[in-house]
Amino acid sequence: MVTIKSKSEIEKMKAAGLVTYGALCAVEEAVKPGVTTAELDKIAEKYIRSQGCTPSFKGYGGFPASICASVNDEIIHGFPSSRVLEEGDIICVDVGACYKGYNGDAARTFGVGQISEEAQRLIDVTKQSFFEGLNYVRDNNRIRDISAAIQSYVEKNGYSVLRNYCGHGVGAEMHEDPEIPNYVTSARGIRIKPGMCLAIEPMVCQFDHQVYVADNDWTVITKDGGLTAHYENSVLVTNGEPYLLTLPK
Repeated sequence: MVTIKSKSEIEKMKAAGLVTYGALCAVEEAVKPGVTTAELDKIAEKYIRSQGCTPSFKGYGGFPASICASVNDEIIHGFPSSRVLEEGDIICVDVGACYKGYNGDAARTFGVGQISEEAQRLIDVTKQSFFEGLNYVRDNNRIRDISAAIQSYVEKNGYSVLRNYCGHGVGAEMHEDPEIPNYVTSARGIRIKPGMCLAIEPMVCQFDHQVYVADNDWTVITKDGGLTAHYENSVLVTNGEPYLLTLPK
């Protein structure tokens, strides 16, 4: 069931979104060759708790950490570990903060040191595809409109979108209705209404979108070894322009 957030719920969502954004900023500052993904996880958790929030991901469905740290061909749900980041890597970081029972959810892809032009282009296209979809977050549009805009932009630039996972509603639960695919399906999806909170998250593959799940039953990896990128924000639908809960202006 899709929920329309009340004024008080929206205020909590805004607070959670700001902390989620702050956690990503703290991680971004620490991303460099020689740092481990476990160290990045500790930085995010420390920041989230310092702001009076709790990490949304830690313990969610058994997930062991506060961030998803997915490197190179890992697109989502990577476990933070003793893995050391190397010059030229790219890392997808997904994080959530919970404030008084309400969640923010956002992801970014960061380059480690000097990265290739192709890796940077993949990151840039993935980010822009989010904003192409955001153009359709308007009252009375459909979820399909968001999906079509994302897919069209990604494929026009020679990449592919992940099929097995999608964006979602967000609020008191980390994953709420509606599902928001990054590609067009046979379903048009519900109409978008003010008060909805949507986590829109293009997940883009350098080559083919075929993936497999690692032995940890979480981490999703491209079958062909191609690079991946992920960009996400929690978005509040309004009567006019959408409000980015996890990207303050």
